[in-house]
Amino acid sequence: MRYVYGPISSRRLGSSLGVDIIPHKTCCFNCIYCQVGRTPNQTIERKEYVSMDDILVQVKEALKANAKIDYITFSGSGEPTLNSRIGEMIHEVKVMTSIPVAVLTNGALLFRKEVRDDLLEADLVIPSLDAANQEVFEKVNRPYPGLLIEAIVEGIRKFILEFEHEVWLEVMLVKGINDGWKEMVEFASVINRIGPDRVQLNTVVRPPCEDFAKALTEDELRAIKDILGDKAEVIPVWRRKNPNEDVTYGG
Repeated sequence: MRYVYGPISSRRLGSSLGVDIIPHKTCCFNCIYCQVGRTPNQTIERKEYVSMDDILVQVKEALKANAKIDYITFSGSGEPTLNSRIGEMIHEVKVMTSIPVAVLTNGALLFRKEVRDDLLEADLVIPSLDAANQEVFEKVNRPYPGLLIEAIVEGIRKFILEFEHEVWLEVMLVKGINDGWKEMVEFASVINRIGPDRVQLNTVVRPPCEDFAKALTEDELRAIKDILGDKAEVIPVWRRKNPNEDVTYGG
């Protein structure tokens, strides 16, 4: 199907049915580590990029065809909160099934109240935060002009206060870019300030869009985990059982 994929085996969410509600590589960021490639359509404009009705038809069909789904996950090849009807879609999916809904977001637009409100009916939200200062933010995420890391941090903090379920913060670490001691001290301060339920440390696993985006070793990730405190955990590298497993985005 065009907008729904899987279910796939997710490292964090088990059997995850992906819902992609944004055209390919439409995003606020142009991250150096992105497995889907560079961002040709970088924007912060929210609109109905993809028909809500078409998406809901495909979700319903996928639910009929698949018995084992642990999460319905809004993620995909772009930033899902750019779709201005994501809140309505989450609501309609919740009406159709008791399967929990997760949203994977880069968190860039959570400083907007309407975006935070749109995600309130989800069961789990996983925003990413790859930098604690503007300089590193621009190196790693290459954001749309005018986006400020301080506003994003504050948006995530406010969302956590407003949201009734769990928020897992994902930190994507790139060797030599955002993994230094200074950055980790800043990250620890930011994490303490915003108060997520978990902090999930990840690194470059799939081939990135930029060759210079390199992975950390498991030992390096574990050392950073110790710096960031009890809420931090290292996301294990997925070991494929077959060549077609875990080859798409989200998880």
